[in-house]
Amino acid sequence: MVIIVMGVSGCGKTTVGKRLSKKTGLPFFDADDFHPSENVRKMKSGQPLNDDDRHPWLENLSAKISEWNRSGGAILACSALKKTYREILSSGEGETEFVYLKGSKSVIFDRMKKRDGHYMPPELLDSQFETLEEPEEALTVSINQSPEIIVHEIVNHPKLLHLT
Repeated sequence: MVIIVMGVSGCGKTTVGKRLSKKTGLPFFDADDFHPSENVRKMKSGQPLNDDDRHPWLENLSAKISEWNRSGGAILACSALKKTYREILSSGEGETEFVYLKGSKSVIFDRMKKRDGHYMPPELLDSQFETLEEPEEALTVSINQSPEIIVHEIVNHPKLLHLT
């Protein structure tokens, strides 16, 4: 199984994903690392990505998810903002489960202003929330708690109990 930790930029996908990886023993991957350089340049310049920008990236991630499923599973941090994006990500081989890290725009904006070295500027957060289609099919977890509690909630969810 590949667990996709999803949500808008700054919600804690990487932090939670790495801790979940440590807890489960599954390898961790960050979808941001798979963006083509053109996408990174566009975001760094303050321009939000559109569906045309995202499509090849999502197709590549879907192929990776199939590989990871064949090799025993993984944890992937990925925004997966739209239902169609989640459909592409889960279209390959094996099982995927989405974990949606939900938080308010003000909390996430404050977090984004404090982080260093990330190419996604806080000014693009509005575009992330505009694009977001909250998932009905995901395990939804509030970010208004510590990463340890979030991970505990995820690994103790009935769909995911077999991971630890």
